[in-house]
Amino acid sequence: MLRTGLVAIDATILAAAVPAVVRDLGGLSQFPWLFSVYLLAQAVSVPIYGKIADLYGRKPVMLFGVALFLVGSLLCGMAWSMGALVAFRALQGLGAGAVQPVGMTIVGDIYSVAERATVPSSSNSVPSTSTLGRARSGSRARGDSSNRRHSFQAASRPSGRLTRKIQRHEA
Repeated sequence: MLRTGLVAIDATILAAAVPAVVRDLGGLSQFPWLFSVYLLAQAVSVPIYGKIADLYGRKPVMLFGVALFLVGSLLCGMAWSMGALVAFRALQGLGAGAVQPVGMTIVGDIYSVAERATVPSSSNSVPSTSTLGRARSGSRARGDSSNRRHSFQAASRPSGRLTRKIQRHEA
C-alpha cells in the first residue's frame, strides 16, 4: 500500500503546487511538461522494469525504483529552473515506472488467487487517503518557494518507510 501512496502523494502535491511552481520558476508554457514527461517516462520504463524484474528479481528492481523516485523528488525540490524541474520529473517517472507495476507483481506473488480479490480493495483506497492528507502540503506551497521545495520532498518519508519494509521482506 505504501507504493501506491508514494506515487499518489506526488501527483496530488504537484497538482496543488503548480501555481507556486510557475510563479517561482517561470515557464508557464512548459508547465504541462511537468505531468507529461513524468507519465511518458513511467509508461516507457514499465516493460523494461518488468523484464529486469523477471531476470534479476522483484526486490532489487523495487528498491532501485524507490531510490530513483526519491532522488527525483529531492532534486525536484532543488530545481532552479522549469527545464531542470521537467528533467527531474522525468527521473521521478522512471522511478515510478518500477514502483507501480513491480509492486502489483509482488502482491500477485505474495497472495493466493483467492486472496488477490480482496487486496486491491484495500490498496485502491490509498490514493484517495493520500489525496486528502497531502493536498494541504501542495496548497501550502502557494505561499512561497521554500514551501514549494518542501512539497516536492514530502515523498521522502514514505519512500524511506517503503525501502525499510522491502529490505525486511514485509512489502
